[in-house]
Amino acid sequence: RTMSLELFRLKRDIPFMRWARSTIFVSVAFILASIGLLAFKGLNLGVDFTGGTVMEIGYPTAADIPAIRDHLARHGYDDAQVQAFGASTDVLIRLPVKAGVTSAQLSEKVIVVLRAQEPRADLRRVEFVGPQVGKELFEDGALALLVVSIGIVIYLALRFEWRFAVGAIFATAHDVFIVLGAFSLFQWEFSLTVLAAVLAVLGYSVNDTVVVFDRIRENFRKTRLTDVAAIMDNAKTATLSRTIITSGTTLMMVLSILFLGGEVLHGFAMALAIGIVVGTYSSVLVASPVVMWLGVSREDFIKPVKQESGAVV
Repeated sequence: RTMSLELFRLKRDIPFMRWARSTIFVSVAFILASIGLLAFKGLNLGVDFTGGTVMEIGYPTAADIPAIRDHLARHGYDDAQVQAFGASTDVLIRLPVKAGVTSAQLSEKVIVVLRAQEPRADLRRVEFVGPQVGKELFEDGALALLVVSIGIVIYLALRFEWRFAVGAIFATAHDVFIVLGAFSLFQWEFSLTVLAAVLAVLGYSVNDTVVVFDRIRENFRKTRLTDVAAIMDNAKTATLSRTIITSGTTLMMVLSILFLGGEVLHGFAMALAIGIVVGTYSSVLVASPVVMWLGVSREDFIKPVKQESGAVV
């Protein structure tokens, strides 16, 4: 027998399906709220999508990123993105488009501010990312999200009975909408790294859901019970330890990035942290009720016995 790591083993099944109506109601409410926020408030798109000025600055010694960021903020550039670039002495600064100010004028003002802090700061490169380029990036990002979603739908439809595919798709959409809704509500900056985190959440959520669905399918095949809710409760209880271990350790890693990774990785880690929490919730409490309400039964997994012609009974 293969050994599996378990934090605990419960003797009685937890009645998850008893709360199915409540969890689905909460999920639908969050999805509608997220759609409303995206429609009326929208996302706070970063320089990657809106366009702006990119400056590469060289320092004589290792650059103090937080000090540079604070210095720029005190001089009216609190929307500047400051990050290390290559060597510890190189810094990349991104500034959004400012009305009435060209990219050249903006870079000259910023380098003057930086040299007031460090006279030997060297302006090595200035680039302007036009709004058209940013728009194309946003459209390509949306297309990537759509393609990944379609790929997941095809995979689930081939691997599972169609009711399971619908349940997993609903749970995955639930996770993505809530992550995007949170970024819209708090107007956190939505950059390319955040988009990458949303795509990662898609994969993570599907993986969690597939583990639970695999156990449910196995239960349908090996049990004689006809109570669908009881079969699902047993599967979720059996995989609960694995779910807690996987989600818990992943969340610990993401939280360490969130609190210790600095400003550049903050949005990425925040999207992942929200996605892991809601993804675990949806895998256990959202996907299965949808499958049950679509009418799944044990007969869907039992192959009919073929009677051979001329067989002697």
